[in-house]
Amino acid sequence: MQARSKLKSPEKFIRPLIRNIKGYIPGEQPQESRVIKLNTNENPTPPSPKVLQAIKKATDYRLRLYPNPNAKKLRQALAKLHRCKPENIIIGNGSDELLALATRCFVEPRTANTKTQKKISKQTIQYFTPSYSLYPILANIHGARKKEFKLIKGYGLPDKKLLSKGNWDFQAALTYITTPNAPSGAGYKTSKLAKLCKIQDGIVILDEAYADFAEETALELAFRFPNVIISRTFSKAYSLCSQRIGYFIAHPKIITALDKIRDSYNTNELGQAAALATLDDLKYYKRHFKRIIKTRNQTSKILESIGFDVIPSQTNFIFVKPKGLQAKELFTKLREKKILTRWFDTKACRSWLRITIGTEREMDKFLLSTKAIVENHKQR
Repeated sequence: MQARSKLKSPEKFIRPLIRNIKGYIPGEQPQESRVIKLNTNENPTPPSPKVLQAIKKATDYRLRLYPNPNAKKLRQALAKLHRCKPENIIIGNGSDELLALATRCFVEPRTANTKTQKKISKQTIQYFTPSYSLYPILANIHGARKKEFKLIKGYGLPDKKLLSKGNWDFQAALTYITTPNAPSGAGYKTSKLAKLCKIQDGIVILDEAYADFAEETALELAFRFPNVIISRTFSKAYSLCSQRIGYFIAHPKIITALDKIRDSYNTNELGQAAALATLDDLKYYKRHFKRIIKTRNQTSKILESIGFDVIPSQTNFIFVKPKGLQAKELFTKLREKKILTRWFDTKACRSWLRITIGTEREMDKFLLSTKAIVENHKQR
């Protein structure tokens, strides 16, 4: 009679590196109705009617076919928009996919017995903090070395002298810079970013997810420096979160390297059609960008008038520190009123609340509720 095999715990099959990391936590996606959603930096404006029409038109026999594998037409349209060649552009399933590809393409996995600084740098991913919380998770998944560097007061970028005094690695394989910054919303001058890119010996990704709401963009740096990648997305400004379309702009050799490890058919037909139609109606979106910026500035002034600290924003959200009560308490009280905001339980951010700019009506309700919560707290 054959001996019964011992049962094994499923955890034994999982790599220790994966077993011990924490995954990315997205903003809450509510299931209940009548919720004001100001927590995930979505554009409150629906896509252009041309986009909706293009998606409907694409829901035909083509759904049984594979999409264009490298989004050829979309790359051509983006190249025309950015005055470059299609070879300068790669399309991703959201910019997050491309950020993950970059870690695999440019960073060596960490080894236990590395001693030389050169080898350590090749295994290093670095970024400023606070910043996009996906960066350290990508490093952990890949088994890379992480280096964090605190932003200066007001969430500004440090200069070379300050970086040299700290633990900054000028030869790091990959450096992420979110510009404008998230979660603070602070914008950065292209001249300052250029200095940082110039002194880095590895790849620098300038993550411009919110560039359409900023005073300036660093796009030119992708053509000036061979080690610079500009990351863009159709999610934040162009109301296409559900279609998951992002792209990188960089030197053709960088794009070719990334393309080698890209998944086949990584962007679907409907997403490509929607993005193409978006580029065909940019006037519609630019009109709404102005409205969002106006609402953002008005909301910031009102919150400042009741004593809140507000970081000057160049995004479609604001980062605020409440007066008289804790940010977590305000987050909870607003949630009870069916208004979702974003609170991060980290040392650098737990005193602050991130608020997406919604419609004028949504922001009026948010402000009324916030003032009522602050007033009730005073009367305790």
